[in-house]
Amino acid sequence: MFKIMESAARAAPRPSRRAFLGMSAAAAGGLVIGLRVAPGTALAQGADAATGGEVFNPFVRISPDGLVTVLNKHLDMGQGNATGLATLVAEELDARHDQMRAEFAPADVDKYKNFAFGVQGTGGSTAIANSFQQYREAGATARAMLVAAAAKEWGVPASEIEVKEGMLSHSSGKSAGFGELAEKAAALPVPGTVTLKSPDQWVYIGKSFPRLDVPNKTVGAPRTYAMDVQRENMLVAVLERPHRFGGKVKSFDAGAAKAVKGVVDVIEVPDHGVAVLATSTWPAIKARGLLEIEWDDAEAETRSTDALFEEFRSLAETSGPVFRNDGDARAALEAADEVVETTFEFPYLAHAMMEPMALTIHMQGDKAELWFASQFQTVDQQTAAGILGLKPEAVAIHTLYGGGSFGRRATADARYIQEIASIAKVWGKSQPIKLVYTREDDTRGGYYRPMGVHKVRAAVDADGNISAWHHRIVQQSLMAGTFFEQFMVKDGIDATSIEGVEDFSYRAANFTGELHSPKVGVPVLWWRSVGHTQTAYVVEGVMERLAGAAGVDPVEFRRRHLTGATGSEEHDADNARKLAVLEKVAAMANWSGPKAGDRFRGVAVHKSFGSYVAEIAEVSRREDGTFKVEKVWCAADCGVAVNPDNVKAQMEGGIGYGLAAILFSEITLTDGRVDQENFDTYQPMRMEHAPLVEVEVIASAAAPTGAGEPGTPPVGPAVANAILAATGELPSVLPLAKAGMV
Repeated sequence: MFKIMESAARAAPRPSRRAFLGMSAAAAGGLVIGLRVAPGTALAQGADAATGGEVFNPFVRISPDGLVTVLNKHLDMGQGNATGLATLVAEELDARHDQMRAEFAPADVDKYKNFAFGVQGTGGSTAIANSFQQYREAGATARAMLVAAAAKEWGVPASEIEVKEGMLSHSSGKSAGFGELAEKAAALPVPGTVTLKSPDQWVYIGKSFPRLDVPNKTVGAPRTYAMDVQRENMLVAVLERPHRFGGKVKSFDAGAAKAVKGVVDVIEVPDHGVAVLATSTWPAIKARGLLEIEWDDAEAETRSTDALFEEFRSLAETSGPVFRNDGDARAALEAADEVVETTFEFPYLAHAMMEPMALTIHMQGDKAELWFASQFQTVDQQTAAGILGLKPEAVAIHTLYGGGSFGRRATADARYIQEIASIAKVWGKSQPIKLVYTREDDTRGGYYRPMGVHKVRAAVDADGNISAWHHRIVQQSLMAGTFFEQFMVKDGIDATSIEGVEDFSYRAANFTGELHSPKVGVPVLWWRSVGHTQTAYVVEGVMERLAGAAGVDPVEFRRRHLTGATGSEEHDADNARKLAVLEKVAAMANWSGPKAGDRFRGVAVHKSFGSYVAEIAEVSRREDGTFKVEKVWCAADCGVAVNPDNVKAQMEGGIGYGLAAILFSEITLTDGRVDQENFDTYQPMRMEHAPLVEVEVIASAAAPTGAGEPGTPPVGPAVANAILAATGELPSVLPLAKAGMV
């Protein structure tokens, strides 16, 4: 197996296809534990000595030198789940931090599926949540087998053996490290059930466990990222894609490109464009710039952003399919003395991760290997197999760390896998090929967060209670036309478009939600926090305006609408936790109102991916009338925080990412062509714009929930509400730079 952590490199056994709990001594000796259990279930009984050198590829491997390697079934793209899962194993195994290692599991849906998706993949902030029980049981099983081996070796009762910091010991003075007993443990039966630690016994969970990936990333260890991959006799490919989405190659002239030193060939790749193959990256890029291509745009998207927004605004004025209808919002609005009405506009957004796409493929007869940061291993494997005419199990995926993703590496159609597999198929030689995206390729490549328009009309009654809320969403469907449509689209309603509104839980007497899903030729994709990135901004912005209409402090207004029965037990439970983070963040910021000296404050609270986050943003106004975000306070409840420091880091990162989106970032089209190319035109957050951030993670006994995305949704509306406090106007068209506000 391809090794990620250089310091833990050693031969790994080929995985077997047995679908039961298996264990065996690895080729180099040691204990191998494999688990295939659903969260919350007891471990299945069954152990089997491997035959023919084949071993069920496990979650836990212990080598003779005592190193404990944890196989991560997810992708770590900077969010830290490799360390999180290793923490869970180390906790139940009673290992030391310095003996833990992390590697990525191979593509194998039967063994490594994400219980939330039914396929092997990472997303929706599910990695720790769906693996919490599974990986703890893996560690506990390994521990029990080591104890059994020690008891047999020493001739003492297992109950008398202590395990602590990677050592087993007995009062007789006998002791041994994990590595010394690993092979002997492998010969013993796997326990049918294991007992997990109670929270009061935890040593690592909820405390400190330094990240395992930092040392290699700090020194630039080879083979950490897909851009690092080097294979013998490898070619580098760059692809000239159609300049409009849906365009095709009509004809091309590669004469000048082929004359560039280092260029091996130029090939047309059906449905994808023209690829330049070279001995290294620079000649490939240089030659691509010399290609003369005539494009066929007959089926391409040729509209500009202005035309798309005009269509979306028109749809926002018409009734659409209803996804929620409580009471009679229309009648209540007609009877209201004062109605708050706002239309919000959100642009397309690129993911702009620091490491653009890169992946390497090597076809060898009836098998193929790929090296890249695979976020949806099952989809990627099946896509490559289909194009190459292979069985899925003949396609090996070596997952590497991702230099960011924010959703970009998890395309439902595996487009970039289609590209590399198609290039390899057309090339037809048994030679490694690395496909490299430039920053411009990534920025212009589509798969953006959808643009959207939301129109909300809402009102409060004489007592300051929400009497009506009518919410109409116009947003391109993420799921339509993908594998996920059968699960995520019902009666024309895409669940990702309405999340954060459909589960609106503030007390409101009358509530109606509608959705339009216009078809646009621009490929769209989930983006950090998916639908919540828009819905939180809208809901919390309207809440702020309603608070003003009621003449009530914004925190108090939310407090009132988070207390009392909503008619739904689920919403009432949500509201209790929302209220807790709201109260916490208000205390952190010493909230006394939207005005704080010469600065202004806004608040927002939102639930996403099972977690509850409240944020307060403080802004200052410059002499030229623009605003600077000075500080953000954040309170988060994500259930059991396996590693609180990492949760804080995720909240901080999510806040910075969300700020970039509302302050500066947008993707626009002119006659169907993307205007932005690099960070000079698609502006990210820069240090000069970064605020101070203070995060508190609320202690909780609830099951772990998401941490990677929930910090992003509240920051936009918190900043917007602070600007509302300063100007009396709620920013409703993003980014704020468009209106000269920052």
